[in-house]
Amino acid sequence: MKQFNINTFVRNNILELQPYISFRDHNEFTAPVLLDTNENPFGAFNRYPDSTQKKLKNKLAALKEIAPDQIAIGNGSDELIDLIIKIFCEPKKDSILMMNPSFAMYGFYAAINENSVVRLDLDENFEIVKDDFIKITDELQLKVFFLCSPNNPTGNSVEDIEFYIRNFKGIVVVDEAYIEFSDQKSCIGLLEKYPNLIVLQTFSKAWGMAGARVGTAYASKEIITLINTVKAPYNINSLSQELIIKALDEQGEFDKNVKEILNERNRLKEEFEKIECIVKVYSTDANFFLVEFNDVEKVYDSLLKQEILTSKRAPSILNCIRINIGNKEENNTLIATLKSITS
Repeated sequence: MKQFNINTFVRNNILELQPYISFRDHNEFTAPVLLDTNENPFGAFNRYPDSTQKKLKNKLAALKEIAPDQIAIGNGSDELIDLIIKIFCEPKKDSILMMNPSFAMYGFYAAINENSVVRLDLDENFEIVKDDFIKITDELQLKVFFLCSPNNPTGNSVEDIEFYIRNFKGIVVVDEAYIEFSDQKSCIGLLEKYPNLIVLQTFSKAWGMAGARVGTAYASKEIITLINTVKAPYNINSLSQELIIKALDEQGEFDKNVKEILNERNRLKEEFEKIECIVKVYSTDANFFLVEFNDVEKVYDSLLKQEILTSKRAPSILNCIRINIGNKEENNTLIATLKSITS
C-alpha cells in the first residue's frame, strides 16, 4: 500500500467540495457575544452543538491511542456508511462489495446512492472463501469493501482479516459494532499500516447508548477530512455528545455491563443446547446468537405470541433466528418459552 493515493479513489465533485466551517467552533474565545448564527438567546439548548465534537474526539483519542484528527463522529454508524459511499462511489458507475449474509444497511445505502452491490457468499461456517474473494476482486472493479467482524447476523469474527485489507484494491471498511464482546483485537491498530482502511465502531451496542445515535469512524487524517467535509455541520446534537462523554467517564459501569452480558451469553448457550426445538447454536463473538430450529416458523410465531421479539433470518439463512442477549429476567422468559415448544 506504499503507493496508495486516496485522491484517486474519491469522486471528483467531493474533491472540489468546500466544507461548511463554523467560525465559532474553529476559534477560541474567552467571553463571546454570540450573534452569528441566528440562535434564540433564550433556552437551555438554544445554542448549536460543537460541529467539530472536540471534547468527545479528545476523549476517544486518549481511549483508542490515536490522534483526534483520525476520528469522525456520525449520527450512528448508518450516517458514516452513507457518507463513505457518497465520498468514494460514483452513482450509477461504482460498486461495493459486502459479505453475504451480513449487515443489510451496506447494500441499502449503496442502493440509495445508485451503486451496485456485489455479494460475496460465505461458506457453511460463515467465513469468506479466500479464492472466491480473489476471483471477484480480480474480475470486477470494486470501490469499497464492507467487512463486518464480528459479523451481523452470524456472530463470528472473520479469520485472517488483514489478508482482505491487504488484498483489496480499494477502500476497506471494517465494521466493529460488536468488537467489545469479542476477544479479537480491533483493526484500529492497523490504521498506520493500511491507508485504505476505515474502522467503524458504535456506542449503540456494548455501551448501551442506542438512543443517542453515535457512531465513530477511525482512519487516516486524509479520509477523516473527507468525511468531515461531506457530513452535515451539526450532525451530533449537544445531548448526545454530553451523554457519550459521561459514559466514557464511567468505564467501570461499562465493564460491569459487558461482563454481565458475556456471563449471560455463556449461560444461554448452555441452556440452548438442552432445548428440544433447537438444532444448532452457532458460536458467537457478539451479544447475540444465530440459532437454527427444526420448525423456525412455529418457534418464531410462538415467541411472538409471548411478545418476545426476535429477528427471523429464514429463509435467507435456512431455519435460523437471531436472538440477542437480554438481561437475566428477559433471558429466563426466553428459555422458558423455548422449552415449552414441542417438536
